[in-house]
Amino acid sequence: MAGINRNIAIGAILALLIAAVVVWNVFFTREAPPDFSQYPAGIERKEAFFSYFAPIMQEVNSDILAQRKAIEQKCSKGENSYSAFSDVAETYRIGESELTDGDVCDVLLERVDIVPVSLALAQAANESAWGTSRFAQQGNNFFGQWCFEKGCGIVPGSRDTGKNHEVATFDSPAESVESYMLNLNRHTAYEPLRDIRSRLRLRDEPVTGIKLTHGLNRYSERGEEYGKELRGMILYNKLNEYENTL
Repeated sequence: MAGINRNIAIGAILALLIAAVVVWNVFFTREAPPDFSQYPAGIERKEAFFSYFAPIMQEVNSDILAQRKAIEQKCSKGENSYSAFSDVAETYRIGESELTDGDVCDVLLERVDIVPVSLALAQAANESAWGTSRFAQQGNNFFGQWCFEKGCGIVPGSRDTGKNHEVATFDSPAESVESYMLNLNRHTAYEPLRDIRSRLRLRDEPVTGIKLTHGLNRYSERGEEYGKELRGMILYNKLNEYENTL
């Protein structure tokens, strides 16, 4: 009997330790976002928001461009088999069965490309109420991204009956930006955006946020009105000034 009680006690201690580790990871390794509500709504809050996020978005885009350049260099040397790019292809959800040798370079270069800072800023502001939403402040989610496993994020209070999605949580605002850009670059819903971007590249034209908004009709239930709203935000806030900062 004493041995059983001892095992129960050890089990309880282990359970407490595991719970403590989980709590530590959730509350102490997560980077708290800035409290944008401390700035008066309007010019001050916008300036704080743009000043904080623009450098993060530029850095993520720089990493994407470096990855794109590495792909271009491999392709220029004739390395155009799926096996040569299996890791990056997996990241961007390109299955080997979808391609024949020689196609992988074209498909990868269509997906591994920048998301203009002007567009990213407009969407972050739109989706997070300028960084003040509950999901932004509690979960570092500035782009309204969903997840679909129980406990993967924050349950929205207005979730319809029968729905099982949650609003994803991230360890930092930067991680939210990385996930958002990867989402635009690989999800089937945003093929129109990638098509527009590829055509701009082929014509050697600038890849701008205004132009890419026309490929985001499926990002929101508002469809075309959503893209129209983003274009208005970009123009009104002169976010095109961020286009040439890379």
